[in-house]
Amino acid sequence: KPGEIEGEFAEIGVERVEKELLTDFPVILPKGKLFKRPLDEPITLPSWLSEEEANYYVTVFQKTGYTGALNFYRNFNRNWELLKPWVGSKIKTPAKFIVGDKDLVYHMPGMKDYIHNGGFQADVPSLQQVVVMEGVAHFINMEKPDEINKYISDFFTQFV
Repeated sequence: KPGEIEGEFAEIGVERVEKELLTDFPVILPKGKLFKRPLDEPITLPSWLSEEEANYYVTVFQKTGYTGALNFYRNFNRNWELLKPWVGSKIKTPAKFIVGDKDLVYHMPGMKDYIHNGGFQADVPSLQQVVVMEGVAHFINMEKPDEINKYISDFFTQFV
């Protein structure tokens, strides 16, 4: 319900919440017991995330709060309704798909089968490659920027 998780986030504080969200994958937020570690346990930022970058996100969410971001997830059913006219449509543009092997979405039930056993290719007929990056979670562009830039550059270079 709107306001519930925002209330729990307010009790914990934006700095703690944001650093948990940026470093604790997969993020699972059981009601009344957010995050996996005790709130008094220090958070060590991963090598790909500086304290300055983390603090930037903290500053932004201190101003805006989390309701806008949370509403995206609250609106899943409505999004499906709005997109229903395009069910069965194919994405015909050349594409490359890159995902981290630790990304929660990659581990959703049926996702690996869809990606690797024909379903994805059927929906995206011009899919040229699927890349599963090892040891990478959700923030692939920050976790492995050089590798991601190389994949993107190589992909676009073929069209020049």
